[in-house]
Amino acid sequence: MSETREFIPLHIAVLTVSDTRSEENDTSGLALITGLTEAGHRLHDRKIVPDDIYQIRAIVSQWIADPAIQAIVSTGGTGVTGRDGTPEAVLPLLDKVLDGFGEVFRMISYQDIKSSTIQSRAIAGVANGTYVFCLPGSSNACRTAWQSLIKDQLDYRTRPCNLVQLMPRLLEK
Repeated sequence: MSETREFIPLHIAVLTVSDTRSEENDTSGLALITGLTEAGHRLHDRKIVPDDIYQIRAIVSQWIADPAIQAIVSTGGTGVTGRDGTPEAVLPLLDKVLDGFGEVFRMISYQDIKSSTIQSRAIAGVANGTYVFCLPGSSNACRTAWQSLIKDQLDYRTRPCNLVQLMPRLLEK
């Protein structure tokens, strides 16, 4: 961290992908909202959507098109069951994939859940100048991803580099 840079709060949207969750029992979405607000960011929007590729894609597309939203974090739908389709919904929308995100997330998760981490298809990327992170549906996985990866990369003070400092250049042609 560098104290010479000032923190830049981002507007972040949180999407929970689940057939069974509501705002009352969405512990994973709440973990993300708690993490981002405690870090000083602003919750711009929150939605819960069923495990349906087209409904997921519609919401993420709407948020990507909104210039006020700088990052999207989703939870759920990254497993391997027939209903898990978040990566399939989001990957076609991304301009660039951050391959290292999923790789490092699984490496960190291995410390807690051992080989079960191979079941995670967590991804991240950028679309229309908006960062998109797709996390597993477990609240522990959301806390791990936020605390170990996303929080620092969405903090302008993080050195040697971070995703926020790249934001002015994301839409360059």
